[in-house]
Amino acid sequence: MQTVMLLTEAMIVLGAILLGVRAGGVGIGLWGGVGTALLVFVFGEDIGAPPVDALLIIVAVILATSVLQAAGGIDWMISLAARVIVKRPRSVTIVAPLVSFLFSVGAGTSNILFSLLPVIQEVAERSGVRPSKPMSVSVVATSVALACSPVSAAMAVMVSIMDVQPAGGWSILQIMVVTVPAAAVGIVVTSMLVSRWGGPDTRPAVTARDAPPSITGLTTVTTGITPRARASALVYFAGVLSVVAFGLFPALRPSNGEGDVVGVGVMIQLVMLVTSTAILIVGRPQLGSVPSADIFRGGMVAAIAFFGLAWMINTFLDAHAETVFASLGEWVQAWPFAMAIAVFLIAVLTTSQSTATLAIVPIGLDAGIPIALTVGLWVGGLGGIYLLPTNGLQIAAAAFDQTGSTKLGRRLYDHSFFVPSVMVTLVTMLAGAAIGSIVRH
Repeated sequence: MQTVMLLTEAMIVLGAILLGVRAGGVGIGLWGGVGTALLVFVFGEDIGAPPVDALLIIVAVILATSVLQAAGGIDWMISLAARVIVKRPRSVTIVAPLVSFLFSVGAGTSNILFSLLPVIQEVAERSGVRPSKPMSVSVVATSVALACSPVSAAMAVMVSIMDVQPAGGWSILQIMVVTVPAAAVGIVVTSMLVSRWGGPDTRPAVTARDAPPSITGLTTVTTGITPRARASALVYFAGVLSVVAFGLFPALRPSNGEGDVVGVGVMIQLVMLVTSTAILIVGRPQLGSVPSADIFRGGMVAAIAFFGLAWMINTFLDAHAETVFASLGEWVQAWPFAMAIAVFLIAVLTTSQSTATLAIVPIGLDAGIPIALTVGLWVGGLGGIYLLPTNGLQIAAAAFDQTGSTKLGRRLYDHSFFVPSVMVTLVTMLAGAAIGSIVRH
């Protein structure tokens, strides 16, 4: 009877996820709420705890990034990235993904890539490189980049998980020691393979040497950059470094009357609110434009989706914790790579790295996988968000590619991002596992 109940409720959870993905946007969170209600009212399960801590971190980071965008700081960051890409036109398939990775790490969001895509496309076309090569790998690179950012939603969830580890979890910097090199290896290897075998290049209409000064996309992204925009970006980076410092040195964090040190998650919320205010003073953005900013809208949609899905998953796991953790724990203990596959599959279904993190990482840790190996497998598994051609970045890349080489395909596997997504996942997973097996507390 218990097994029948478990399977029935699992089908309810999976059905809610699929209906949410089909609805898209906030619909993912709404269907997650419906799934939670069914588990509670129909099956009589105790309602799980909503992911308040992780959600508040996500909201605080979205606010800071949105205020930065309104102040022009994101535009300044994009202009720097564009200049780097233009300087190495013939190596655009390797340079563009690495630049996209670094700036997504710094900004804590993949949305920064939207404005870079036209530059990448034009540099590639003028250099005789098939545009789908750098564009597809650049998009996929942002999937693992957010496991390396101190201020991403995925890292926010990981921090909240580490905060409740009984034996003490890792700091943000310790996590990054594993994720950053693993992701870098995955991106570089994938870029080199795609550059060599990703379809034939084209003959350039303009020579590579003449191309950089005439890149129209670069002119677009560098127009209107002000000193206040640059100062705002520097303030934001100072906030990011503060988050890392508070995570690395617990002595810097305040404590309550009982001597308990404030958790890293709470410090991220506080630092991001202070950072937002500092950007407001330095950059003087129009606050009325913040709610309409692309990052704010997209981030809040993602937060709502995460809220509903995570609440449903928490309710389901709390109800069947003993059975689920025992079964999956044996599987993961026998073959640790199963955890990365599980993260990958949840990321594919939900296109949410934070949801995949919350659903699977605690299972891996409870199964006895060392934190270092868990982190290494986690960063590789997050590559699944671009396996299906349903993400806004993928749609934008196909739209910006005027040559038509970047395709969304007619089936779920014949699009330009499928192979790079699988490559990044496999290579990053292997690199993360290797680094994680070496690194210790």
